[in-house]
Amino acid sequence: MGFVPSKSEPDIWMRKNGNVYEYIAVYVDDLAIAAKDPKSIRDILMDKHKFKLKGTGPISYHLGCDFFRDKNGVMCMAPNKYIEKMISTYEQMFGCKPCTKVSSPLEKGDHPEIDTSELLRESGVQQYQLLIGAMQWAVSIGRIDITTAVMTLSGFRTTPRVGHLDCAKRVYGYLSKMRYAIIRVRTEEPDYSALPEQDFDWAYSVYGNVREAELTDAPDPLGKYVTLTHYVDANLFHDVITGCSVTGILHLVNKTPIDWYSKKQATVETATYGSEYVAARTCVEQVMDLRLTLRYLRVPIREKSYMFGDNKTVVESSIRPHAKLHKRHMALSFHRVREAIAAGIVGFYHVNGVRNPADILSKHWGYYHQVWKLLRPLLF
Repeated sequence: MGFVPSKSEPDIWMRKNGNVYEYIAVYVDDLAIAAKDPKSIRDILMDKHKFKLKGTGPISYHLGCDFFRDKNGVMCMAPNKYIEKMISTYEQMFGCKPCTKVSSPLEKGDHPEIDTSELLRESGVQQYQLLIGAMQWAVSIGRIDITTAVMTLSGFRTTPRVGHLDCAKRVYGYLSKMRYAIIRVRTEEPDYSALPEQDFDWAYSVYGNVREAELTDAPDPLGKYVTLTHYVDANLFHDVITGCSVTGILHLVNKTPIDWYSKKQATVETATYGSEYVAARTCVEQVMDLRLTLRYLRVPIREKSYMFGDNKTVVESSIRPHAKLHKRHMALSFHRVREAIAAGIVGFYHVNGVRNPADILSKHWGYYHQVWKLLRPLLF
């Protein structure tokens, strides 16, 4: 059939067909085919190679996620059926429906790590682990809004307390109430022409005339160009027991959320500046990984990716060649971010904190007007 695995994603098989590339994405025994004539590929698999395929046809349900087009013809993905199954399992487990008198996954500023309630018995631990596992997959297939809550609660899977189970039940109640979140595949490129120019001369810096490494083993890309956008944020002292901060990152291809990240930082930072720089370094590393993945998938991407953060001091010290660092323990993060900017891989721009969607991925938020402004364009 002429398909070969991508060098960056071996589970995605691809081939050239005229002026486009065609793809088959494999997950265990599930296939998703993107091609000019997917029916012909299906027929070859069934007739020639004797694969027993079921549920074939235009994609409508895959790996727990529903796919459909809205009234404007825009492709949408939403884990509606999966969440219904989660709620059904919850009812069987506890004999009642989740309480929907909540408007956020957890309370703003909540700290489950300092919960002192009674430890759960073995049966309660199993219930808790089932709830967490289901929520983790819900995050993977599109529920960006519960990512931080699930990340936090996952840390107590081995020895959860009664209070942790109550928190997990609250997240289920939130999902039950806000179950119809949708990610729309918006293919138009964002317009960043109004952003300020960052035309600095890095030739006499320690980075010299650094440039992004070119791929020599990937054919020319085909199709329309895409612009990559990345939002990054950090929450200092998120965990009051360990002192760890949390990094939150949201990646978009054109105007479509493609990946999201919320995780405790490995080091303890004593100031917001430090935690924001660690987050920026993590974001840059993910940007470079995403750019490499897309290039090996033969997707044409714009020369520069756009990264937005809400700490102006971090942004300014990153984009100016003459900036100096006075905290040696942050040197690696400092230089990693600045080298990517000097190479023209990333442009780093300041965005007001109330307009930074990565804020949803770095802290527990209560429902208020500003959060809805960030959530609605992404999921509702």
